[in-house]
Amino acid sequence: MIGINEQSKDEDIVEAVQQGQTEFFGLLVTKYEKAILRYAYKFLSQRQDIEDLVQDVFVKAYTNIQSFDLERKFSSWLYRIAHNTFINALKKRDKQPLLFFDADTLFPHPIAKEKSDTLIDEKQVKAMLDECLQKISIKYREPLVLYYLEELSYQEISDIMQIPVSTVGVRIRRGKEKVRLLCKGKGYEYK
Repeated sequence: MIGINEQSKDEDIVEAVQQGQTEFFGLLVTKYEKAILRYAYKFLSQRQDIEDLVQDVFVKAYTNIQSFDLERKFSSWLYRIAHNTFINALKKRDKQPLLFFDADTLFPHPIAKEKSDTLIDEKQVKAMLDECLQKISIKYREPLVLYYLEELSYQEISDIMQIPVSTVGVRIRRGKEKVRLLCKGKGYEYK
């Protein structure tokens, strides 16, 4: 494994780690730490232990690196570990609000208050949208986060959530519809 560096393919780095060159695992941590941290904040918004949970994700990845199949995509495998870690954390706590979307991420068209012709300001939109998203099941919230914020493909989301690709599309569509209906119920309409 000569020539492993931060530009190397993930799978080449993993192969080097599997062959005993464990110092290269740090390259994977450096590459994915911010993305996994962002993913954690979308799931667990106000938890005090988010950084600890992200560290747990990387510890689990390192501990289980020998079981990684080099024919698969490392990022999907890592997100799957993160998914399981965060789901387990959610099961251990009371419901907490999840604040994570900008309105134009899910709905590219302006939002107008039904009772007024004027557009409401962006801060109000975000607060209203966050409030509506808190009420959506994690089943719909997670694929929305992975698709719109993490910009993963349906196939990658399918691998992470271990559901069929067609189900990913259905959950994204239904999640958006649930958000739209909740917002409409609060007096906001997407035009």
